[in-house]
Amino acid sequence: MIKAVLCIFLGVLFHSLPAQQVLNLQDCRNLAIENNKKLKIAGKELEASRAQKAEAFTKYLPSIDGAGIYIRNQKEINLLEHDAYLPVGTIKADGSWGLRGDQIQIVNGKPLPKDYALLPREAMTVDARNTALLQLGLTQPVYMGGKIRAYNQLAGLSEQLSESKLEQEMQNVIQMTDEAYWQVVSLVNRKKLADKYVESLQKFTRDIEVMYTTGVTTKADVLSVKVKLNEAEMLRLRVEDGVSLSRMHLNQICGLPTDTVYTLREENMELQPDVVIPALTLEQVYARRPEVAGLELAARIYKKKEKIALSDYLPTVALTANYLTMAPSFFDGISTKMDGMWSVGIGVKAPIFHWGASRKSLRNARAQTGIMEYRLQEAKEQIELQVSQAEFKRREVAKKLEMAEHNRQRAEENLKLAEVGFREGTIPVLNVLEAQTAWLSAQSDRIDAQIEMKLCEVYLLKAYGVLGK
Repeated sequence: MIKAVLCIFLGVLFHSLPAQQVLNLQDCRNLAIENNKKLKIAGKELEASRAQKAEAFTKYLPSIDGAGIYIRNQKEINLLEHDAYLPVGTIKADGSWGLRGDQIQIVNGKPLPKDYALLPREAMTVDARNTALLQLGLTQPVYMGGKIRAYNQLAGLSEQLSESKLEQEMQNVIQMTDEAYWQVVSLVNRKKLADKYVESLQKFTRDIEVMYTTGVTTKADVLSVKVKLNEAEMLRLRVEDGVSLSRMHLNQICGLPTDTVYTLREENMELQPDVVIPALTLEQVYARRPEVAGLELAARIYKKKEKIALSDYLPTVALTANYLTMAPSFFDGISTKMDGMWSVGIGVKAPIFHWGASRKSLRNARAQTGIMEYRLQEAKEQIELQVSQAEFKRREVAKKLEMAEHNRQRAEENLKLAEVGFREGTIPVLNVLEAQTAWLSAQSDRIDAQIEMKLCEVYLLKAYGVLGK
């Protein structure tokens, strides 16, 4: 029994360890990158493009192909229907063939050869019932109109495009993780603020009730404070629900179980905008944005497709070498054994007339290149606007954070004065409640401004193309 209880206790202890783990922003980023499905898809696409690049290089190399066939025929091939009889003659002095007098006989008044040579039917029979043919061929492309080189360059650009897409997905995942992370931090700090607000109202409620029993305050004051306390408790409940939902969202992004509870490092520290933002020119931003790199690569890809379409106008040249063996064979008489020969050659193919298909293909490729160039120009304009907006927003939020800090200090001082005045009997209960509400609002505005500053840093780094670098 003791062992069972001990095992249960240790199991609960080890199970609770991950819940007590403290994670920072980089930890969450790493988990999100490791578990994000879109990133895994982009990684597989990069792997596929690298394999395609390696496959394109093989087009430079000679190819070796083999072919074989076996046929079972019903009948033999007979070149003669019957035995043949050939007349026997003599080669004359002039080299011609003819018959001597002693080789001629007169039959029915007609001269006929006296002697004949037999050509049997079996000698002109080919046993083709079992027919086999094997071929081994080598082809080396010599000139393909620049198509092979263009295909290799195209494969290299496709690989770079996959890398750019992976980088873009990486930054999207980091941005999504940062947004969820700071949302949790915001709500956790709001919950701490709500707890403090409820605790303050509970203490104030007890003081008011004591004062009511002594006749210092009225029943209306007690009810006003209790109503405010109920509102504060409802606010805390909503914040607690928001914390739970935001944690679930962050867990889903990081690939963790949705019921996992852990502490974020920024939950127990003051939020200060300590991120160093580099000063970059627009050209430097363009060079770092994966979207621009992707569109530039896409435009270059269509340029290569233009060359491929242009190669259809040009002739192609290839060297060939083959070895052919067959049965029955006819190389040295008629034989049923396998026999073969080798051959080498050069092949040239030139397009003559295809109803303008190549010209239309070239027009299509040039039009696609123009589309990519316009999209690139549009993307640069949007990035310029995005950078300007992000920089403006960050300056605006910096001023907002400074004002929120001043308001918080004034609200704390106002609350202290209201509490002192209430204890001295110079300030009514409603003024104290208003001061507490103003303090809560100022504290909430400060948290909002701090989180907004963090998100502005994220968006500006994303606009610069250096998020996560």
